[in-house]
Amino acid sequence: MQRPVSSLSLSSCVKVKLVGAGFQFTADLRHLSPQQLSKGASLTQQEALEVLQAVTREGGSDKAAGAGGSSASMTALELLQKEEEELRSIVTFSSRLDAALGGGVPIGKTTEVCGAPGVGKTQLCLQLAVDVQVPPCFGGVGGQVVYIDTEGSFVLQRAVDIAAAAVRHCSLLVEDDEQRVAMETFSVDTVLSNMFLVRCHDYVELLAELHLLPDFLSAHPRVRLLVIDSVAAPFRRLFDELLQRTRLLNGLAQQLIAMANSHEIAVVTTNQMTTRVLGAQSQLIPALGENWGHAPTIRLILQWAGSQRLAAIFKSPCHVDSTVQYQITTEGFRDIDQSDQPQSKRPRMHNDQSAAGV
Repeated sequence: MQRPVSSLSLSSCVKVKLVGAGFQFTADLRHLSPQQLSKGASLTQQEALEVLQAVTREGGSDKAAGAGGSSASMTALELLQKEEEELRSIVTFSSRLDAALGGGVPIGKTTEVCGAPGVGKTQLCLQLAVDVQVPPCFGGVGGQVVYIDTEGSFVLQRAVDIAAAAVRHCSLLVEDDEQRVAMETFSVDTVLSNMFLVRCHDYVELLAELHLLPDFLSAHPRVRLLVIDSVAAPFRRLFDELLQRTRLLNGLAQQLIAMANSHEIAVVTTNQMTTRVLGAQSQLIPALGENWGHAPTIRLILQWAGSQRLAAIFKSPCHVDSTVQYQITTEGFRDIDQSDQPQSKRPRMHNDQSAAGV
């Protein structure tokens, strides 16, 4: 049964433009790019993106209610067994953070990394972009990565350094023929060739890229990681209208969750910090508001404690809130070179007097 365009949750003005341009059913819109729809229906690019997001959302709900008219496709026990069979994580090369996360950054879920400038958000993203490619015989997932850079912070030489360190590390672990064979194709060149880089300059380019990404993921089934560094920059830079920003961010969150589940990828986003003033006190909190804070499955806070870097699991449905110390070295994201660090409970956010550089 075809769904009419008039049934979508859109403004009446947009619906009139769509119908007037000859788009009667949602199936007429599914294979269009935002630019094609904008031109064909005399819509702004923002309106075209909202239309295509609405089509994607409604299409997903139709499929869920499909077979037999029931949306329940499996029991909780079957879901548990499925997750246990497919449970995989991407290591961070920090054994303490991996242990706190139950093995690393989980595939099939969304993880947000928040922190002040210079604390190591991009360094962790680059580390994960390399680590996702570690061969399975070394405990990795042997995947590829799509890396969306919205701030121009991707540094190729840094990626080369981290890749070289990971290759050296694995070469020292070789013990059998399977690992020796794997090392023949695990090199700096292959690591770089498996990083698909995208530069987005504003929110329109970011939303357009994410709209097209499912087709790319279907054509590249080895992709196991999507990085967006950062999700905050395009939206904080351009929007004064809070409701409009919230609506677009809600649509973005739904897209990321759907891609993580349907394509079995880990989605990692970075977020900036902002200052919230409460009376005479101020507090650093993640940007984009409380609604966006519910979007990621896991939220990590990277922060300074004097000269030390701390990574805190600030939100997770399946991990205990904990804090570990880490460092950024020439080789990448690593444990601190000291005796075991005690884990603490959730840290308080720094106030603005101790957050130099923010």
